[in-house]
Amino acid sequence: MGTRLQNKTALVTGSTSNLGKAIAQRFADEGAHVIVSGRDLERGTAIVDEIRSAGGTADFVRADLDGSSAASQKLAAEALELLGGRIDILVNNAGIFPGSTTASVDDAMFDQVYGVNVKAPFFLTAAIAPAMVERGDGVIINMGSWVARLGIPVGALYASTKGAVETLTRAWSAEFGGSGVRVNAISPGVVRESDEIAAATPASEQLMRSTPHGASGRPDSIAAAALYLASDDAAFVHGTVIDVDGGRIGVAVTAR
Repeated sequence: MGTRLQNKTALVTGSTSNLGKAIAQRFADEGAHVIVSGRDLERGTAIVDEIRSAGGTADFVRADLDGSSAASQKLAAEALELLGGRIDILVNNAGIFPGSTTASVDDAMFDQVYGVNVKAPFFLTAAIAPAMVERGDGVIINMGSWVARLGIPVGALYASTKGAVETLTRAWSAEFGGSGVRVNAISPGVVRESDEIAAATPASEQLMRSTPHGASGRPDSIAAAALYLASDDAAFVHGTVIDVDGGRIGVAVTAR
């Protein structure tokens, strides 16, 4: 167990699998009291049990962040109650990715993806940030994506939501930063929980094969970046999107 987040409290949305799960576990390993949140009670409870078995502190709050302000406010209220009335770190991780083309998107899909990926973190931040501003301290970490800045032939709808999230990161940093609240984002590359999952998704794996890293990443790498941004080590970091993508954005891709 570490101490970088000792006596801190954290809410991590979408933390019943993959990136969110890794972030919640890393935060708990470093001393934070973590709220694991998601739609699946069984998975959420299992992750909380894992954290507690390892000596950490965690609770589960079931939440279906559909984009309504009511859903975000309900999650904030329930998390605050379990955390003793204070949220030090908010990680807006929950999101959905339909592999759609533009012509295949209908009204319902458009509204659902923007609801989960943009409206939900917007209203959750609106519910939590004012208390951070009032006490002059807090951290908000948003989850962007490399496809927000590098176009690919599918997923235009998803890419546009992540572009919005990265823009909100800079806007919120300007809005809240002067009051002591740090707002940053992480832009992951293709990330898989295991080699077996990577082998089953050859199309997306191909997107990473010509990068410096040469393959998809693992959730622990994203969790390490989140820990850095959440900790005092990042006290001078504001309004930044950190690329943790194996070099996907920053390095020219060449054929191999």
